[in-house]
Amino acid sequence: MSVDMAIKVLDQSLGKIVLIKLKGSKVIRGSLQGFDQHMNLSLENAEEVSEDGKSTSLGTLIVRGDNIIMISPPPG
Repeated sequence: MSVDMAIKVLDQSLGKIVLIKLKGSKVIRGSLQGFDQHMNLSLENAEEVSEDGKSTSLGTLIVRGDNIIMISPPPG
């Protein structure tokens, strides 16, 4: 996927719930509020989702782009 396409998908996901997989096997879900050219993300109502499906509330969060393995946009 080109950088332009990735930026377009992120832009369309603003204000929506995204799923983020991080290095170290952590998964975070939250409402995407913003991003920059380094793929640093700002999330609101973020929560860490464990493998057994339980979630831990994290609140507002900034995720560094170099820790992100995958970003899953909302369906549709």
